[in-house]
Amino acid sequence: MSDGIMKRMGLIFRSKANKALDRAEDPRETLDYSYQKQLELLQKVRRGVADVATSRKRLELQLTQLQQQSAKYEDQGRKALSLGREDLAREALTRKANMQSQITDLETQYQQLQAEEEKLTLASQRLQAKVDAFRTKKETIKATYTAAQAQTRIAESFSGISEEMGDVGLAIQRAEDKTAQMQARAGAIDELLASGALDDASGLGRKDDIEAELERVAGGSDVELELARMKAELTGGSPSSGPQAIEQGKAQPHDASQQDTPRINYNK
Repeated sequence: MSDGIMKRMGLIFRSKANKALDRAEDPRETLDYSYQKQLELLQKVRRGVADVATSRKRLELQLTQLQQQSAKYEDQGRKALSLGREDLAREALTRKANMQSQITDLETQYQQLQAEEEKLTLASQRLQAKVDAFRTKKETIKATYTAAQAQTRIAESFSGISEEMGDVGLAIQRAEDKTAQMQARAGAIDELLASGALDDASGLGRKDDIEAELERVAGGSDVELELARMKAELTGGSPSSGPQAIEQGKAQPHDASQQDTPRINYNK
């Protein structure tokens, strides 16, 4: 396998791993972890300040004891001289001189520890201020991230609802179109059946020509009766006379001068 393919595979692997880590990473957890590390560092600095202060206090006690012992040797030298014991006075002063050298060394160490303590105390105060500021910023970022996450979820929910309602709207539109198509088809078939252009395969609604002609004649008689009734109402006559008049008119023979219209007698 060539180096180019290996480099490409490595790049793909790192990109996918980075994307997976990015999805798994929660910024709030990262901020809390960083804040915890800063608190641990601040705690170490405070322990360092306490250790330096303890060492300084110990040197201070030792220095006090040496100074008291030095003062005691000086008093012993004065007392020996007052008693005429110059040799004892010399010994006391010699011990005081040796102790003074120790006192000078301790004072130097004490000043160094005191300066170191002041530096650590100032560093601790500055670090405390940074930790407090980081905590405030951390909580602000966490609150903003939580709000953004909630807004994103709400937006995604609304987006899902909109897509679902869009699908429902399309389904309703398709159903309405199909219903309208079926209604139009049913109406067209009814018209074709009524006009006789389309035969009824069942034979239930089929009529022969005799029945159709009888229905036509009966319909015409009904119209004539209604017309006679309306004429009788307009002339002040009895409505019941209309049908009788029509019947009488039908019973009277035609004039010889008039030519009879041939009629089809369907009763034969």
